[in-house]
Amino acid sequence: MASTSKKWARDLYFVSSRLYFLLILFQLPLFRFPCRIGTCTTPIEVSLSLLYANGVVPGGMVKALIYPGAVAKAIYKNNAIPSYNKLLEAYKFTNMKESHVTHDLQNLEVIVGSYLSVAGALLGLMKSGRFSLIGILLITWGLDKQVLFRNSASVVIYPTMLIALLSAFFSIRADVTKMIRFSKQQASIRNEQKQKITRVRYAR
Repeated sequence: MASTSKKWARDLYFVSSRLYFLLILFQLPLFRFPCRIGTCTTPIEVSLSLLYANGVVPGGMVKALIYPGAVAKAIYKNNAIPSYNKLLEAYKFTNMKESHVTHDLQNLEVIVGSYLSVAGALLGLMKSGRFSLIGILLITWGLDKQVLFRNSASVVIYPTMLIALLSAFFSIRADVTKMIRFSKQQASIRNEQKQKITRVRYAR
């Protein structure tokens, strides 16, 4: 039973981690959040806008990471595929809004969660980990805090966040293995109880 549980967990991890990677890479809108480039809808936009503004990553790396999502959006909307050389202008990376330290501190959960989400998507292709799940949970809490405590109408969480949350959870192989084993044990216990009840009935 242990080997079967590990196999199921490995298969589930493989599918979930790849699905999560594609969600992040192709920039499926998960939320709406005011950021340096105006409005961000994906963890990649939040992360790269801050890293690029602070000079941590060069423009070439930014374009390489956002280009797959830009192509996917163009195909989905039946628009022309954007020019690779003009991606920074199209995403408003060359005309960012100034951000104060207090603003970043107020949205620290969303910022840190976005970093972890992007890192988890990349690392999840090689090894199971919790970065993705922690990142999504931090983003969700940060956005919920904005809505609940500050009544911010500019912050929205899309239903696609649930897909990201589930794929991030099932990409943790160890936890999924334990969950499968537990469910099998419970099913085995229920079958044994049913068999005992059946034997007692026949004995009568």
